[in-house]
Amino acid sequence: MVRVWLDRKGRRGKAVSVIAGLPGDAAALAEMAQSLKKLLGSGGTARDGQVEIQGDHVERLIAHFGTLGYAVKRVGG
Repeated sequence: MVRVWLDRKGRRGKAVSVIAGLPGDAAALAEMAQSLKKLLGSGGTARDGQVEIQGDHVERLIAHFGTLGYAVKRVGG
């Protein structure tokens, strides 16, 4: 189950889309982060088993992972 949510805590009000539950090791997460950054035209990183993408891209991420065949769940509001 891939979980996607919007986070602002500890980021001085800046929005970050967080993706958790992706399969793979740190190298696979870094590769996924790189492809998502290109897809969304935004910055981001892979850390602590999660991928963080700068900006509010939650709906686009849910649609993208749905087309890839992942079970996706939006967390939070």
